[in-house]
Amino acid sequence: MPILRVLPDDADSATLIARVWDPVNRGPRVCLVMGDHVVDITTVVSTVSELTENPSVLDDLDDSHVQRWLIEDVCAASLAHDKERPFFLAPVDLQVVKACGVTFVESLIERVIEERCAGDSDKADAVRAELGEVLGGTLKGVEPGSAKAMAVKEVLLEQGLWSAYLEVGIGPDPEVFTKAPVLASVGWGDFVGIPSFSTWNNPEPELVLIVNSRGVPVGATLGNDVNLRDVEGRSALLLGKAKDNNAQSSLGPFVRLFDSTFSLDHASQETINLSVTGEDGYEMHGVNSVSEISRPLMDLVRAVMGVHHQYPDGIALYTGTLFAPSADRDVPGSGFTHKPGDRVAISSAHLGTLVNTTAPTEDLAPWTFGIREMVSYLGRLPSA
Repeated sequence: MPILRVLPDDADSATLIARVWDPVNRGPRVCLVMGDHVVDITTVVSTVSELTENPSVLDDLDDSHVQRWLIEDVCAASLAHDKERPFFLAPVDLQVVKACGVTFVESLIERVIEERCAGDSDKADAVRAELGEVLGGTLKGVEPGSAKAMAVKEVLLEQGLWSAYLEVGIGPDPEVFTKAPVLASVGWGDFVGIPSFSTWNNPEPELVLIVNSRGVPVGATLGNDVNLRDVEGRSALLLGKAKDNNAQSSLGPFVRLFDSTFSLDHASQETINLSVTGEDGYEMHGVNSVSEISRPLMDLVRAVMGVHHQYPDGIALYTGTLFAPSADRDVPGSGFTHKPGDRVAISSAHLGTLVNTTAPTEDLAPWTFGIREMVSYLGRLPSA
């Protein structure tokens, strides 16, 4: 995997933070990308969460930070799932991993389809046509919570088509949920899990904001908010079962800290590309244009954090996706679903490329490095 497939186009001017598992220290190291290396800065800042509170600590780095690894070597170990060599972890640690769903009005119809199909993909085409006829084509341009949105709501209620997804899609409040426990996300090159109880599922390429304890976005990364459409389609109350399983949250490859070269405004205009390549020769491509999001990014942050809820270690916030695959992979009318061995690549010009491979969740190594182990590891680190 060439380095250029990992790094953003303007890597030379970007401040990129990685986390690397160090088999010598038997724990995660906070790293800074410098050229074709990742440089261990754990002696200066022991967690990414700590770094988000005071990014200026990077100004004090000197030549004493000598432990470094070639990015190419870390990539090779990550793809080989070789735990005896340094490999990439998700680039967040103590942050709670949250997500906002149905944030693109144009794509929320696919969520309604899941619900009306009760998770049966064979019925998707018929429901899609029914909704298209009632809505007259698209909801694009409808501002959530606006008078126009409420008028659309009245039409849908009259047709018996209102749903929980339309409420959070065009109503005043966004959907907010917890995507994964602290330390449970996987990083670049790792497997993403598809549980055996799901037969209709897909990747969701998303911009993920890194927000500190004060509610200030300080950086961004890429994420795959893996979605089990059949499970959530049976009932919106099964969201946790559909969204939070081992290796179902992927983040990376790096956190890009906001600065003069890349800010929250830049992130709000990012184009995120998706490609899926199956072992059966199947290929799928898609695009998530963040500029088409229906709610400002800061509105999503405020919906998660504020006087109503604090996060003392910060959050990583999936901001939703415009992309929802409807093209058939196998059986006509059944749409897309993953198969084991699918290579999923999510990329953007300013954030690099996140690569993962799908596998049955039940076949993956159990998640064992949790908060208790992290606290023990941090306690063993020498004082700065």
